[in-house]
Amino acid sequence: MTTPEFDLLIKNVRVVRPHGNVVHDSDIAIKDGQFALVAPGIDVDRAKKVHDGQHRLAFPGVVDAHMHSGIYSPLIEDAVSESKAAAMGGVTSSLNYFRTGQYYLNKGGPYKKFYPEVLKTSKGRFHVDYGFHLAPMDGTHIKEIPELIEKYGVSSFKIFMFYGSHGLHGASNSQREFLMIGEDERYDYAHFEFIMRGVQAAREQFPERARQISLSLHCETAEVMTAYTKLVEKDESFQKPGMGLAAYSASRPQHSEGLAVFIASYLAHETALPNINLLHLSSRKAVQAAMMMADVFPHIDFKREVTIGHLMLDINSKAAELAKVNPPIRPREDVEFLWDALLAGELDWVVSDHACCRHEMKIPKHYFGNIWMAKSGFGGTEYLLPALVSEGTRRGMGYNHMARVTSWNPAQRYGLNRKGDIAVGFDADLALVDPAKTWTIAAKDSPSTQGYTPFEGLELSARVEETFLRGHLIYLGGEVIGKPRGQYLHRPTA
Repeated sequence: MTTPEFDLLIKNVRVVRPHGNVVHDSDIAIKDGQFALVAPGIDVDRAKKVHDGQHRLAFPGVVDAHMHSGIYSPLIEDAVSESKAAAMGGVTSSLNYFRTGQYYLNKGGPYKKFYPEVLKTSKGRFHVDYGFHLAPMDGTHIKEIPELIEKYGVSSFKIFMFYGSHGLHGASNSQREFLMIGEDERYDYAHFEFIMRGVQAAREQFPERARQISLSLHCETAEVMTAYTKLVEKDESFQKPGMGLAAYSASRPQHSEGLAVFIASYLAHETALPNINLLHLSSRKAVQAAMMMADVFPHIDFKREVTIGHLMLDINSKAAELAKVNPPIRPREDVEFLWDALLAGELDWVVSDHACCRHEMKIPKHYFGNIWMAKSGFGGTEYLLPALVSEGTRRGMGYNHMARVTSWNPAQRYGLNRKGDIAVGFDADLALVDPAKTWTIAAKDSPSTQGYTPFEGLELSARVEETFLRGHLIYLGGEVIGKPRGQYLHRPTA
């Protein structure tokens, strides 16, 4: 009797690859955590273990390239619970934005002291593979960029364009304390320029990795938002019940995004930094600005991101202040424009921007109904793929396109070279999706510790039934299985 050559054989699935425009009936053989053979009719005797895929769609494991594990709850807790939520959504790679300052570890100082603590806390706790994008908050951090790349495999960095003079949750006069930077430091356009120069210098220092070293920007303009917040707070039309999300959107107007995109783009041109990621574009004006800048600066490789929250929610959401996020949830016409842009291929990937903010922190009871007193951000990684498949299918979006924007595109940009496709030699990361399973979102069914969701009550027509991480079943029928198996993603990976 011959020894089986495969560790696992998944029979009877419809393989969704990120390229082309067809879905293939196939089997998937896995060995040593990687895809070993993808073909129809693979003999069951060739595998040690056989799993019936029940004719489900087999998507590449989702790369949720925008999460915030550890922002509102300790990382030691979030790493466990929120990666479980990720597995529920078919996510197998979680890339988390992290920085010094208030929230996260609530510490300032150099990354050479800060980041090892992040890695130590994370180890052995994530149920999915994980990595971090880091934000240079002061001049010391800029000098550390080469070491962060070479020693720690951090290939992506971030600028929060509004942080210098506008708070995380609204207008603020205490930003220096929030950012935990020295008296001689300023978090402003000049600092952003110096970050770009630092990232570009690192790309030149590491030419073999340069293609996958990039800078991401949260594009909103502090001065515009501060002025408009004052106007909105005085506008009686926004004081009526149920107007919270509309008021918050108006206080951070769409042209604030567009203007920030223009500034970021020109600075990228000035500093000769070609790899720019424009995060969570939320409005027609933001996307149009991004497209204009791509025409003006064709030598800049702009990537454009959208979140599942901005695709599924609008200012009339019953979630009210529970849906407060930056940039804000927008009016329906912006949502429709985002879908049109996504379907036209003008947006490169879809993410969750998952930031677990528990109810008692999100909005204290005595402030219910007050959008200004709510914290910004909410979770949603567990609904990323099922919501996109549900709503995308209704709008005529192809499965292969969905795989590109949830897996392949972010994997390629962020240096995950073994992720994003169902092909021989890639990590055996899979999400098995039933595309005809109607269900209603309820926070109580999520492993997240958030306790609520702005998506509550939305009816979806597709559901992730099983998730595999490097060939191991980690999620099955509503339950996360086994101990955390997530590995740190030292990027760019081989």
